Amino acid sequence: VIDLLSMQEITWNQETLGTEYSCRPIDESRMHLAAEWRQKMIDSISHFSDEVTELYLDGKEIPLDLLKKVIRELTIARHFTPVLVGSSLKNIGVQPLLSGVVDFLPSPVEVPPIKGILVKTEETVDVPVDPSAPALALVFKIQADREAGYLSFIRVYSGIIKKNSAVLNIDKKKKERITRLLRMHANRYEQLDSVGAGDIAVAIGFKFSQTGDTIGNENHQVILERMHFPEPVISVAIEPQTLAERDKLKATLDLLKMEDPTFLVKDDEETGQLVISGMGELHLDVLVTRIIDDFKIVAHVGKPQVTYRESITKTVVHTEKYHRVLAGKENTAEITLRVAPLERGSGNRFSSEVTKDDLPRELIDAVERGVTGGFSSGVMYGYPLYDVEAVLVSAVYDQLHSTAIAFEAAGSLGLDAACRKASPILLEPVMHVDVMTPKDFVGEVMSHLTSRNCTISSLERRSAVDHIRALAPLAEMFGYSTALRSMTQGRGTFAMEFSHFRKKEGGL
Repeated sequence: VIDLLSMQEITWNQETLGTEYSCRPIDESRMHLAAEWRQKMIDSISHFSDEVTELYLDGKEIPLDLLKKVIRELTIARHFTPVLVGSSLKNIGVQPLLSGVVDFLPSPVEVPPIKGILVKTEETVDVPVDPSAPALALVFKIQADREAGYLSFIRVYSGIIKKNSAVLNIDKKKKERITRLLRMHANRYEQLDSVGAGDIAVAIGFKFSQTGDTIGNENHQVILERMHFPEPVISVAIEPQTLAERDKLKATLDLLKMEDPTFLVKDDEETGQLVISGMGELHLDVLVTRIIDDFKIVAHVGKPQVTYRESITKTVVHTEKYHRVLAGKENTAEITLRVAPLERGSGNRFSSEVTKDDLPRELIDAVERGVTGGFSSGVMYGYPLYDVEAVLVSAVYDQLHSTAIAFEAAGSLGLDAACRKASPILLEPVMHVDVMTPKDFVGEVMSHLTSRNCTISSLERRSAVDHIRALAPLAEMFGYSTALRSMTQGRGTFAMEFSHFRKKEGGL
């Protein structure tokens, strides 16, 4: 690697996996190229610094400390993005990268305070980097350790957190105890008694906390960051080879679910299969590889399946009557529900126009349980309902025979019957696709995307590659990475993330 600031060559010893490196003057054969790119770098910096410009025009040597200082200021002001090269596979370039973090990136006190949300009022407040302020920290990663259990990586934004202390998980409203605090150094660690504002550490002892949760104290409840995790849209069935492996597989899946909030696991009641869901083919490939290679579980994995949703297109009012004799006791309920479609992405909603004066609160809650449970089962194919509003319009209450069981059942059956009348439709997941391809192949790549029912949103021409943005049905994108590689001689890359659900034309 050639360092354009110090004008030295850095060479890594591959026998020690990149832990040993040496610096030496740039070889004469590469000096011309290095001088050309250093001049380009200084030219870019001089646009923002008069001091560098004067030294450059006078033909004087620009001190290394001055260059680092200006680059740091421009990076913090977001005018500059320092680029360092290396290879994580062979540990090449790690040491200069860490030095670059120290030299160019801001410390916690050099950036504006992070914005938090007061739980009681939903008001936005500043969270200062102040050790004397109430403690607030963000869990940004969970990692399982065979001996210590869950390692919760936290960044402390304010206050001080001590070991053997109790803290509150503000998102989940649950108390947690920190039994140990560690500072991690790759494959070794040091024990800590406390961590303060600006520190990153590992807390051991958390049972409920997940990635994105805020840790603090009861007297000052502020959520640091409301993380939005997209819905998993692709699923595969996974089955252990033997029954003995099933418990081990379930324990492993629970562990991976704690680490990754975008990974879901469920038991399919109809088939008895374990179904895992994630954000895309690659996401599930990585997880399955970890299950088989890292956790040594022998399992069969099915083909990827798209996770569809169901919705409705009309507003319908339906009255549901329920009457059953259970254990010699009559259970009756009569409710009227109004179901209506909501705007895409709104989610499901239940509300009641019936007040607790007309129907006891516990029976309104029972209807809500029945309706919200019904949202997950669908009406045509059994996929979850999506963007549906259900309103309890009226209810008939009999003091002798009305029970919570009856009203919960009426809520579930009433939602199903009402949605069947409301012209149900099937929704398919649509993905944002970003494709980077060399100019020579852009025409072929675009026509191939169109053949997969994708809608091209934009084409951006860049110096080395073209950037295509498109919207694509997930069902059409299986195996796209292989097709793109063969079209572009292995030089094309793509990224994909969930965008929205839309009506699927035709059935399954």
